[in-house]
Amino acid sequence: MSLQTLIYIHGFNSSPGSHKASVMAEYVTRYHPQTEIIIPELPVSPAEAWAGLSELVRERSAKGSVGILGSSLGGFYATALCEHFGCRAVLINPAVYPYELLKDYIGEQTNPYTGERFTVKPEYMDELRSLAVPWLKHPQQLWLLQQTGDEVLDYRQALDRYRFSRSTIEMGGDHSFTEFERYPAQILRFLQG
Repeated sequence: MSLQTLIYIHGFNSSPGSHKASVMAEYVTRYHPQTEIIIPELPVSPAEAWAGLSELVRERSAKGSVGILGSSLGGFYATALCEHFGCRAVLINPAVYPYELLKDYIGEQTNPYTGERFTVKPEYMDELRSLAVPWLKHPQQLWLLQQTGDEVLDYRQALDRYRFSRSTIEMGGDHSFTEFERYPAQILRFLQG
């Protein structure tokens, strides 16, 4: 079965122009032109991001199959979307407890990709907490891509969280997931089911 839509969800303080998003878009365009790849720019507010992503998945699912690829905070959103809509998702160094991690970023920030200044508000932690999935009903729909050298997130949290999902654990690497270029073909195969 061919995948109609691939949605790539970037992480916190990232953008649709990130390296992994660009690699994935180039691969899909070249080798899977029948699949539309959508890389939305997410609002800072988790509630607004969730509303937009949910609407996108709902709209696209009505037209055909949808697969999701999420990195870091995008992996957290991808998990919730997978559980809510029943689609498949690949998670790259996902944030498991972003409401704990992002507490340290409350206040004014600057996006390194766009130069845009934005504010992380304390209430965003509650918005994230409300999106947390207490337990995974469909772990087989998820594939974890994790590198142990992630300097931002404790990789052991993801290993525990996704222990019943397909997992690829690589020693070393970093939060950006080094040499991601090795995975686009496998990702598409997994998302197609």
